[in-house]
Amino acid sequence: MAGSGSTGAGKAERTAAPELPVASVLVEVSLPAHLDRAFDYLIPDRLHAAAVAGCRVRVRFRGKLVDGYLLERKAESDFTGTLQWVDRVISSEVVLPPRLLELCRAVAARYGGMLADVVRLAVPARHARAEKRATEPAPAPQRPPAEAWSRYQRGPALLEAVHAGRPARAVWQALPGEEWAQRLAEAAATAAAAGRGALLVVPDHRDVARLREACARLLGESGVVALTSELGPEARYQRWLAVLRGAVRVVVGTRAAMFAPVLDLGLAVVWDDGDTMHSYPTMPYPHARDVLTHRAHAAGAAVVVAGFARTAEAALLAETGWAQEVVASRDEVRAAAPHVVAIGADDTQLARDPAARAARLPSVAFDAARAALRAGAPVLVQVPRRGYVPALACGDCREQARCRRCAGPLGLPGGTEGGQPKPAACRWCGAAEAAFRCGSCGSRRLRAIAIGAGRTAEELGRAFSGVAVRTSGGGEVLASVPAGPALVVCTPGAEPIAEGGYGAALLLDGRTLLSRPELRATEEALRLWLAAAALVRPARDGGRVVVMAESALQPVQALVRWDPAWHAGLELAGRAELGFPPAMRVAAVDGSPDAVNDLLDCLELPGTGEVLGPVPLGEVDEDGGSDQERALVRVARPEGRELAAALHAAQAVRASRRPAERIKVRVDPLELL
Repeated sequence: MAGSGSTGAGKAERTAAPELPVASVLVEVSLPAHLDRAFDYLIPDRLHAAAVAGCRVRVRFRGKLVDGYLLERKAESDFTGTLQWVDRVISSEVVLPPRLLELCRAVAARYGGMLADVVRLAVPARHARAEKRATEPAPAPQRPPAEAWSRYQRGPALLEAVHAGRPARAVWQALPGEEWAQRLAEAAATAAAAGRGALLVVPDHRDVARLREACARLLGESGVVALTSELGPEARYQRWLAVLRGAVRVVVGTRAAMFAPVLDLGLAVVWDDGDTMHSYPTMPYPHARDVLTHRAHAAGAAVVVAGFARTAEAALLAETGWAQEVVASRDEVRAAAPHVVAIGADDTQLARDPAARAARLPSVAFDAARAALRAGAPVLVQVPRRGYVPALACGDCREQARCRRCAGPLGLPGGTEGGQPKPAACRWCGAAEAAFRCGSCGSRRLRAIAIGAGRTAEELGRAFSGVAVRTSGGGEVLASVPAGPALVVCTPGAEPIAEGGYGAALLLDGRTLLSRPELRATEEALRLWLAAAALVRPARDGGRVVVMAESALQPVQALVRWDPAWHAGLELAGRAELGFPPAMRVAAVDGSPDAVNDLLDCLELPGTGEVLGPVPLGEVDEDGGSDQERALVRVARPEGRELAAALHAAQAVRASRRPAERIKVRVDPLELL
């Protein structure tokens, strides 16, 4: 296909390149799905040497000069009309080499997306000054010792395979208290010592800093780079170029690094693959785990899906034999794990101390915290919500407290007004409610449904007078806390590392995590609990974990026994029975009712395909309708690639009709409800 628009080239440029004069160009323009392809342009003779496959060029498209990537040069075009000319070569740096282009094409096909959208994620913006800097290759490191891996069955064999360049595939279950960053650094250094590259992807910048530091100790400061979206344009492009040119073989980063062009990839690792931060929030919504497993398979490299917890997707890899489990024996697990106690949150279990009752701490939790503080160790308190008191209920009948004006939920904003605590206020309209009366029983008493981190810190400060209270979460996340008695109140995922480990961890409001209306609620709750409990000292050193949830629940049992693999197997079986990912491939189609129906009319389902819904999203009007709907399309797992192709084709047909309303299509989204 030729580029569209006017000719835009002077007569002096009418002489075409002597060899392979046609350039296939991917333009950097947001295009409708039916234009998801490259466009042909003529290369003028003056750009013959500079126009190399994979470089950035500028071409005229729809009457405007736009940037693009020269995908390939060829002798002739299939287009029968007059071709336009390449305006100029922005840079001869090959930023889209064949290996990266093939990866982008595979990811676009996997998620039913457009190639240009994937390339936009894979290749950072150009910075001329960074491009001009020379990059010296880092020296090859020595192979590090890896005795710590002998604690795991198949651990030494995994590192031997990495060093030998064999395509080992592993699901690594890290022991509680494990120095996971050091273990992954050893694996990366093992690959680098054999002359191959390693790519390690973690959820957030705190994990990146920890892992990069561990890698630098083994590889030197010049032997590893960190790639995150928080870097400035020049720094990010300079580091990315160092990887592209082969000067640095080990890359650590967040999801932004999943496409890093590591030369001769020998090891790909995703840590804590259940974290939602691994899923890109923009089209086509790729997940780091899926991208890295594909990269490793295509490159013949080793791949490790690692974490304290285990997802249903990782369980499927192990169950099908695609990957081998790298786990410790039960004796090793028992020796490393803290003592875990599960209790409900009934009033009869509250401590007798009045301050402990105010903080709603059961006596077991209060005693565990007091013992840890007495031993000079910090105590971790995990609260599922931020802020003060997110929601309130009637103190007698437990009916949720609602605003008398708009029926919105009431909460406590915190702070004082005229020297007195601010009254309850509506979280929707903001109206204060100083004279609450329950609409069901008439009571004027209020209680918290789930106490936020701010209120918990305040109440714990009264319960444990004289003990320092630190908070972590929201806009202020602590990376670490010093040793010594202290209460560290945090939201899930914001737990700082404690020097020497925590003496105890209190996991509050477990019911709040488990009762979320999401398919992955129990899996996510267990993942967050294990991440916090892994920071606690072993039971032999006095480490205790108290989780406020019913002990009969499966995720609670998995935490008590420290057996995430068992829970992941149950989760996978349940998903298979319900017909949800990863047992089946499911796509969510979101949009207005007309847009959703229009796309479904254009969709040619694979053999096992079926459509669920549509169902309303958000608020429902008086007639039972909604301005947004969702339809789920699911197929058997072997037909996943056909589903993605069918969705892409349906979007192309719909786009050719120039619809007024946009639609959102996601394959295997993390949230389905």
